[in-house]
Amino acid sequence: MKQLAILVALIGLILPACNTKKETEPPKELQTPPPSAMPEGHPGLGITSVAGVQWTKPARWTEGPARTMRVATYVVPAAEGDAEGGECGVFYFGSGQGGDVQMNIDRWAQQFENPRGPERTTKAVNGLNVVMVKIAGTYLAPGGPMMQATGKHENYRLLGAIVAAPEGSVFFKLTGPAKTIGAAERDFDSLVASLRAVSPR
Repeated sequence: MKQLAILVALIGLILPACNTKKETEPPKELQTPPPSAMPEGHPGLGITSVAGVQWTKPARWTEGPARTMRVATYVVPAAEGDAEGGECGVFYFGSGQGGDVQMNIDRWAQQFENPRGPERTTKAVNGLNVVMVKIAGTYLAPGGPMMQATGKHENYRLLGAIVAAPEGSVFFKLTGPAKTIGAAERDFDSLVASLRAVSPR
């Protein structure tokens, strides 16, 4: 009887300890894996890739809804005093498609009435050739299947980046009110600086 009483007492001590462990540890499916366990391109990291390159979305920008012929659309918050924010569209048309660099710069300039610019510079980013573009003026907001003008927006700016990716050109086009784009220019530069080639899987 004495041994049975000791055994019952030990069981009474073990069970509460087991219950405490279960209550303090969340189920495995709810535990967040460490950053090193997240796969490359994980949406939670803001990383997107296409045509053999990847980049990181600026923290202040948000993902917009899917749009035809776009890899991604980012919504840029309006600067104080601006009635609307900006938008950054990312385009990829396929290897050898979309026209050459100057053709696209000319097309962007034609989307402005009496444009100031374009200013064009070239730089290397992590081994990638990138052409940077700046245009300002009255933006004609092209849209629809024929990219016709949908209205005039005075005092607008465009920041562009054309990336010579391993599988073809990738185009980044940021447009919006001048003040908003001025406030977002550092974010745009950080996005470009994050560009890097990715190995095919």
